[in-house]
Amino acid sequence: VLQAAHCQMIRDLSACLMGQNLRVDCRYENKTNNPLTYEFSITKDNRKHIIHSTISVSENIYRGRANVTMQKNLVCLHLQSFTTSDEGVYVCELRATNDYTGNQMRNITVIKDKLEKCAGFSLLIQNTSWLLLLLLSLPLLQAVDFVSL
Repeated sequence: VLQAAHCQMIRDLSACLMGQNLRVDCRYENKTNNPLTYEFSITKDNRKHIIHSTISVSENIYRGRANVTMQKNLVCLHLQSFTTSDEGVYVCELRATNDYTGNQMRNITVIKDKLEKCAGFSLLIQNTSWLLLLLLSLPLLQAVDFVSL
């Protein structure tokens, strides 16, 4: 009997603006060391457009403007010169090699006027240990400040 288990699960999909560029963060939980494949696409006018992918071919209009960075539990799409013509429903699709249970997908509607600016320190606090360290150090910093008075 062959048993299949999900090797990765998308936890969160978010979008923000870095200057004139769009960043879409696809956070996931990985339960295997198998290589991960991804596809970022946009649906607009009832049609799917591939922006960047290791699964299929990206469309010409996105090839020079899009790139992807991968870190532990995070795949980021960076789309340069984001305009209102790039608005639509963005989809992150992930699959781990040899995961036969199917792809994990998550989508987010992206409208330029509703996007927040990306926080400059968000990459540092991807891992909760940074936040925990900061919170644990606050009483120590306050004690040091009190002693110097």
